[in-house]
Amino acid sequence: MRIGITCYPTYGGSGAVATELGLELARRGHEVHIISYASPFRLRGFAERVTFHEVAQTEYPLFEQSSPYAMALAVKQHEVAMREHLDLMHAHYAIPHAAAAWLAKQMLKPERDLKVVTTLHGTDITLVGQDPSYFTITKFSIEQSDRVTAVSAYLRDETYRAFGCTGCDVVVIPNFVSTAEYHPPRPPPSPADRTWRHALAPADHKVLVHVSNFRPVKRVTDVVRVFAGVRRQLPATLVLVGDGPDRDAAEQEADRLDLRREVRFLGKVDNVADVLRGGDLFLLPSQTESFGLAALEAMACAVPVLASAVGGLPEVVVEGETGFLTPVGDVDGMIDRALRVLRDDALHARLKAGAAHRALEFAADRIVPRYEQLYEDVLRD
Repeated sequence: MRIGITCYPTYGGSGAVATELGLELARRGHEVHIISYASPFRLRGFAERVTFHEVAQTEYPLFEQSSPYAMALAVKQHEVAMREHLDLMHAHYAIPHAAAAWLAKQMLKPERDLKVVTTLHGTDITLVGQDPSYFTITKFSIEQSDRVTAVSAYLRDETYRAFGCTGCDVVVIPNFVSTAEYHPPRPPPSPADRTWRHALAPADHKVLVHVSNFRPVKRVTDVVRVFAGVRRQLPATLVLVGDGPDRDAAEQEADRLDLRREVRFLGKVDNVADVLRGGDLFLLPSQTESFGLAALEAMACAVPVLASAVGGLPEVVVEGETGFLTPVGDVDGMIDRALRVLRDDALHARLKAGAAHRALEFAADRIVPRYEQLYEDVLRD
């Protein structure tokens, strides 16, 4: 198949999943064309059968307050679909990608029917899409798509609740993980794994890890507070990967709690899996998560997860088997569970094994064929 994929290129779950899907589809012999305003952060170097198409935005005085990116995107989608003879366009995140894909579909109609598949990822439904400024166009884009998927049952149900979606059937296809990249440390620990562990923290420290885009919904200051509670009881280091608007607040919280030497801000890094394999516990105290891709990637590296019991996270993290879930904002509860896991070697080993085993249920070779089947179904319509 010849597949177009439109996604946000920035650090975050939707762009990561869309790009990884494109790479996996290409490995399976499909031709993939990724369309966005910048090269996605997970698209590193050359990949066979994957082509990136950049959406150029024109600067003009009339556009000073609102650059019409959606229009430029629709034109680029139409152009690529025409030139590359695409079979379908897969839009990740409803706004503006699905709306632009519908426009491209209309422009292409005199020649042929470009099928549009839309995958909903989270805040496009729970936050942005429900804003009155975008509600109608979000609902329209979903209903006009030829197929709609959501990354969790929670998000599917929230889509039905918020938008009704007359005549549309939202199919749940969960996020996935590449087990070639995200895997437990090789037994015995490889030199690379030992090097990373040594680089992250002193040998006698427990290593707690957090990976995110540092937006308010991630509650990164809670991560620092949970770590502070652990640090009072155990030698430990906190490693934070990523960047975003709340990084300054997290750094200030670390300073306030006199933890600057024990808290490491790595910023955006490419080799996240190497960092995860050096960790003992992953912290994700989010306000909400539609799926929790970062939690899945940690589990795939055999790192137990301590997360909020919200959104789609209970569909990923199994209480008492792969980690623990606590109410949002329950810092004390997270501290208690973190100490329990880090002090009990037998429990920690059981959770590590459970996490790695559970992650295999979301392996790319299990999930990507479900997208292929969906594509085949929509092309037969």
